[in-house]
Amino acid sequence: MPTADTEAPTEVGAADRSPSGPAGPSATETTKLSPGDPGHRRMRLALFAAGLATFALLYSTQALLPEISRDLHADPALASWTVSGATIGLALAVLPLAALSERFGRRRMLSVSMAVAVALALAVPLAPDLGTLIALRTAQGAAIAGVPASAMAFLAEEVRGRYLVAATGLFVAGNSVGGMSGRILSGWIAEAWGWRAGLLAVAVTSLLCAVAFQLLVPKARHFRATRLNGRCLARTVAAHLRNPLLVRLYAIGLLFMIVFGAVYTVLGYRLVAEPFGLSQGLAGSLFVIYLVGTATSATAGRLNARLGRRGTLYLGIGTASTGLLLSLADNLVAIVLGLVLITAGFFAGHTVASGAVSHTATEGRAQASALYQMAYYIGSSIGGALGAAAFGTAGWAATVMLGLGAMALAGGVTLYATRQAAARRPKPLPVN
Repeated sequence: MPTADTEAPTEVGAADRSPSGPAGPSATETTKLSPGDPGHRRMRLALFAAGLATFALLYSTQALLPEISRDLHADPALASWTVSGATIGLALAVLPLAALSERFGRRRMLSVSMAVAVALALAVPLAPDLGTLIALRTAQGAAIAGVPASAMAFLAEEVRGRYLVAATGLFVAGNSVGGMSGRILSGWIAEAWGWRAGLLAVAVTSLLCAVAFQLLVPKARHFRATRLNGRCLARTVAAHLRNPLLVRLYAIGLLFMIVFGAVYTVLGYRLVAEPFGLSQGLAGSLFVIYLVGTATSATAGRLNARLGRRGTLYLGIGTASTGLLLSLADNLVAIVLGLVLITAGFFAGHTVASGAVSHTATEGRAQASALYQMAYYIGSSIGGALGAAAFGTAGWAATVMLGLGAMALAGGVTLYATRQAAARRPKPLPVN
């Protein structure tokens, strides 16, 4: 079987004929990885490590925002751009890097992106001021973009379709573990030695993940390189944007991420203030709730099989909305329970939507996944910036209202899809 490094390139438009789709002669389902194959476990663990590093780096400043605000004399809305800048960088870079992955290989793109992101992570703690910090974080987000730009397409090419949701779930679970461990680690270290030491600890952790990825990831067996062609790329992207199902999935990813970005960007400010007055380390420790996302992502395949895609989305929307309402109470137990529900609902919706994109796009999967990632991280930027601005203007209740509005829109999109599916269902023949 050819690998990413040895296969001669074919002409793109091309992405449409590559082994990403079912027509690829070297990518038949019978030759892809499935449980029991030697490379299947290594593939899942390698992508878990990549997902962990991605979220640990991408949101490394989020738990430290109150400390950064104090040290650099920035209000929450301005300091939040250390998070939103990274997610905007990712959103802008993900589609170009997905195109490059069609030429140079998903595996290579994953490796290079992680290496550059870790190198920048080691420079971030040295930023002398807020402007430099935001600029470095934006560049870091652009480097990180190669992971989500390639990961879903890599899995779709190498793992059998019936096991794709489960494999995607473990990658997303790695995101949740990375988001949790990075925030907790940085929070406690920042309490003892400052936010710069906290960011350095996250950088070292991500370096270890990058090394683990390199040792574990199997060679690509089903990738076929394509020559870069901007016109063909534009046609592929336009075709995806004309697909109503893909557009709805992109919208759902964006709306779920608005909620998640808003809640977790503002959370630290709320918890270190009265009436709670938690320390930086204790506030960061609440990110252990990300473990709920790990469990939810890993079981999303079973939920999807039992309830269907739209049923699982309804469940995620309802769960996140209930959590938002609970979080309004000035009671730490209620807030913790609310965060559990918000996190579970978010990861259920995100796992199902992202997996459905890879399954729906039988042609040009890398571009389809990249468009989802663009929408998803634009949602994170919107949520972080607007959530912080709302909190600064009218407190936590305003942040919750932003989240509830996003979930109402996600429910409307899902309801529209349900009605469209019902309209296409064949009507029963009349009984004589």
